[in-house]
Amino acid sequence: MKPVAVLVGAPGSGKSTIGPLLAEALGVPFTDVDELIVERAGKPIPEIFVDDGEDHFRALERQAVADALESAEGVVSLGGGAILAAETRAGLAGHTVVYLSVEFTEAIKRIDLGQGRPLLSLNPRATLKVLLDQRRPLYEEVAVVTAKTDGREPEEIVAELRDALTTA
Repeated sequence: MKPVAVLVGAPGSGKSTIGPLLAEALGVPFTDVDELIVERAGKPIPEIFVDDGEDHFRALERQAVADALESAEGVVSLGGGAILAAETRAGLAGHTVVYLSVEFTEAIKRIDLGQGRPLLSLNPRATLKVLLDQRRPLYEEVAVVTAKTDGREPEEIVAELRDALTTA
């Protein structure tokens, strides 16, 4: 069995908020790949970055994503940088990938200036702008459904996605 939906998007796009709500609306389980990584590594993501480096984190992430795509049911949320790996993008083929899009101004309001986000710990505004510009084409490449999240309530986004997923 494969996931009903796989959420992708930049930091601040709403994956951690929309994912559980969408899963509940669809009556399916929710899996957060970042939580899988923390569980497997036995430490928080910022500590993985500090102790082991980004390359090690990305290797853990690629494996956790592959495992989730193969065995998770329901809604799966990927970390914002997961789509950087070509093998992850290839693995998303055939899945219902939902891109939660967010513009820079809205994302800045939502991310609490990078608290708990290793890549945003230094100069979060400039780094987030670069991440959004770099990753947006990759999110668009893998997306089957796109939902704009700017200025919208989570319930409105969930209703839109529920309708899109049940008619797809």
